[in-house]
Amino acid sequence: MTAYDDQNIFAKILRGEIPSFKVYEDDDTLCFMDIMPRTDGHCLVIPKTPCRNVLDATDAQLASVMATVKKVANAAKAAFEADGITLQQFNETAGGQEVFHLHFHIHPRHTGVAMRAPGQMGDMDAIKRHAEAIAAALD
Repeated sequence: MTAYDDQNIFAKILRGEIPSFKVYEDDDTLCFMDIMPRTDGHCLVIPKTPCRNVLDATDAQLASVMATVKKVANAAKAAFEADGITLQQFNETAGGQEVFHLHFHIHPRHTGVAMRAPGQMGDMDAIKRHAEAIAAALD
């Protein structure tokens, strides 16, 4: 098993070395906005403890992350009046993983609206508003 790299971008976000638009945080997890959003409201949920992906995550890490995914997915669906939610999770390079810290993508989806292409920077003002909308729906 490959060792966890504590210099990955999500580890840096957790340490406050890189800014993020936080949506939700508890003792075990953090949810923040993707700055290259494929949908309006595209956010990520990560554990606060090190693990590369599902393949090396503990049961406790998975349980806490999935509880947050469910909570935030429901809030994102409400905030964006979405018809559904797409969850994405990738493991290892061959599985499409690019950042080697366990994370789940939450995408609010509307019928007939395709996801945008990956790798395009989003509008930071819009992303901030989207974070605020999801956070407000959590209350």
